[in-house]
Amino acid sequence: MGAHHLEFKGRDIISIEDFSQAEINHILNVTAQMEPYAKGGSDLLKGKILATLFFEPSTRTRLSFETAMLKLGGSYIGFAEPDVSSARKGENLADTIRTVENYADVIALRHSLEGSAKLAAEFSKVPIINAGTGAEEHPTQALIDLYTIRKEKGKLDGLKIALVGDLRYGRTVHSLAYGLAKYNVELFLVSPETLRMRKDVIQGIKNRIPVAENVNLEKIIPQLDVLYVTRIQKERFLDAAEYAKVKGAYRVDLKAIEKAKKDLAILHPLPRVDEIAPEVDNTPQAKYFTQVWNGVVVRMALLSLVLGAVS
Repeated sequence: MGAHHLEFKGRDIISIEDFSQAEINHILNVTAQMEPYAKGGSDLLKGKILATLFFEPSTRTRLSFETAMLKLGGSYIGFAEPDVSSARKGENLADTIRTVENYADVIALRHSLEGSAKLAAEFSKVPIINAGTGAEEHPTQALIDLYTIRKEKGKLDGLKIALVGDLRYGRTVHSLAYGLAKYNVELFLVSPETLRMRKDVIQGIKNRIPVAENVNLEKIIPQLDVLYVTRIQKERFLDAAEYAKVKGAYRVDLKAIEKAKKDLAILHPLPRVDEIAPEVDNTPQAKYFTQVWNGVVVRMALLSLVLGAVS
């Protein structure tokens, strides 16, 4: 690759693993440069069209991509429920992509099947951005998380970070773990036994960074720099009593963080149910709504990079 090491134009964004640390740093730097455009708008992508193909419902991610495109002066088309598209008539994904690439300059795809973004990228002439596939990956969310951590802490290296909640099915934590493993961080994994981090992810990261599994949150909270909370999905539990027991053990309230550092950053990919108490929202440690703003800015950077508007 040599001199073209940081070539983003025309690239697909499928997995965080496809990017080197230098490339991730570049994305984060471009994101910082997008902050003024995010506040004031720009015409960097005037005349460009994003297609949001969401075969799985999602409000936040879709609105975030669409907002990013509008703030860059571009526009968007798409759907958020496969029922309204030809997918319902049994059209296959490849045909959908080959049709839509005639309308749009870039496609953001969310799909329930693992591997679907990769498959789409094989057929598409325009860049594909994976907006969440199956339970495997959600690379743009991981980049948002990395950007938020770097913005709040001024760095990524040297931090102690805990991932809490559903580490098995939560696709955001898989991408984030892979992303963090490219830096010099210490990772703590806190989850119910049934929702432990997928083995393939553990194998993929533990030879790169120290990873402690099955830790007690209360014990480690005083040393943490970042607490990343995800929701425990009720539907994953066959037994309601088991869910109730688990749910309480991973609730972050004022008492849970009373021994935490004053500059602990509490993150959450949202939506939340009750794993972070509303009383935590007013603490200086709560950063999950800042994270939402950062989501627009990061997606502005990614759209600008893959469409070659910035390099």
